[in-house]
Amino acid sequence: MRGMAGLLLYRGDHVERQNMIWNMVGSFVYAFASMVLSFLVMRLAGEEQGGIFSFGYSTLGQQLFIVAYFGIRPFQITDGKGEYSFGDYLSHRHLTCALALAGGAVYLGLLWGMGRYSASKAAVLFLLVAYKVIDGYADVYESEFQRQGSLYLTGKSNCFRTILSVGVFTAVLAAKGSLLAACLGAVAAQMAGMILFDLSVLSALPNLERRRGAGKIRGLFGETWLLFLSVFLDFYIFSAAKYAIDGHLTDGASGYFNLIFMPTSVIYLVANFVIRPFLTRLTVLWNGGKLQEFLRQLLRIGLIILGLTICAVGLTALLGKWVLGIMERILGEGYEGSLRVYSPAFTAIVLGGGFYAMANLMYYALVIMRRQRAIFLVYLLGAAAAFLMSGYLVEKWEIMGAAVCYLILMLFLTAGFGLCTCCFYRHKKGEQVGNGS
Repeated sequence: MRGMAGLLLYRGDHVERQNMIWNMVGSFVYAFASMVLSFLVMRLAGEEQGGIFSFGYSTLGQQLFIVAYFGIRPFQITDGKGEYSFGDYLSHRHLTCALALAGGAVYLGLLWGMGRYSASKAAVLFLLVAYKVIDGYADVYESEFQRQGSLYLTGKSNCFRTILSVGVFTAVLAAKGSLLAACLGAVAAQMAGMILFDLSVLSALPNLERRRGAGKIRGLFGETWLLFLSVFLDFYIFSAAKYAIDGHLTDGASGYFNLIFMPTSVIYLVANFVIRPFLTRLTVLWNGGKLQEFLRQLLRIGLIILGLTICAVGLTALLGKWVLGIMERILGEGYEGSLRVYSPAFTAIVLGGGFYAMANLMYYALVIMRRQRAIFLVYLLGAAAAFLMSGYLVEKWEIMGAAVCYLILMLFLTAGFGLCTCCFYRHKKGEQVGNGS
């Protein structure tokens, strides 16, 4: 264990550069693996099994990941004053992970009992939930790495855990041809990766405070429950179209939609390459009352995201059918024309992904401002809109309806968070002027 920790810990002087590089590498590997897995399962196991995997991995599993994660990462990494110890965050995560697993078991048990899911589909989905919950447990360690100024360790863990678990999943699927067996192997590898690349490494970090107290854990729940509800609703809004497809269309349709939906994750992760390394600095600027510099930094990041979005949408409009044709060839014989028909939906989804990245920048700004209630209100209104429109649009226009639903909802989040950020910034600026600062 100590040997692994020594390999992962970086002893050089250029920590900020390492933070940027490894954050990019880890995020890229994670996103790339998600794309590869979606193609791989559809090619090796067929569109129905591919659809089940895509829904479990990127939608239901991710929804339960959020229960385990509890929306706490932005709070933990911006807890610069050390209000809560790592021990407090870890005890909190034990409870949320247990809740996530229980919630997944109950939800899937009910759908199986109602006859909506077969036993094999429910079993595969539960294993994917377990895989994502382990990811959520590892996040408390990786958030602590970042809080201690070692974001590069988070990137390394993401990278190596992903390679290990995806490698095992792929090998088992290719050898056995069983999605259930492959998911079992992936869960075991995910557990091993967390032990190797998170638990052992954290113990080697200096200044690690493991004290914990029941009162502190209750306080942590009290301060973050709105963040959790907000992030839970956020992902429901993000995935409302996918849930509607799972409820109204076929497993195959879920698989196809997830394939054309993949660029949104790439846009979001690329945006996070820019956002995450600056969160600590933005926090220091806001807490230190340097509002002009805070605003300049926020606008600079926003312009980069805007530029990336314009480039992505332009390229999708020009090359979308060609890219979808390549994806069809990767899937193999029998998939000709299955994706190119969704070219307009593909463009709408990419545009929605750009709005989602911008909405997340504004979300992080509001977290730094500690405006949890405003965040929750925007998400609550967005979730209500998602619930009301997603089923109707999917029933009426199928996959194109799902794409339009996603675009409308991401535009709403961007507008809502942007308006709140402007209002609270102006309020803080007014207070500063009134105090003569």
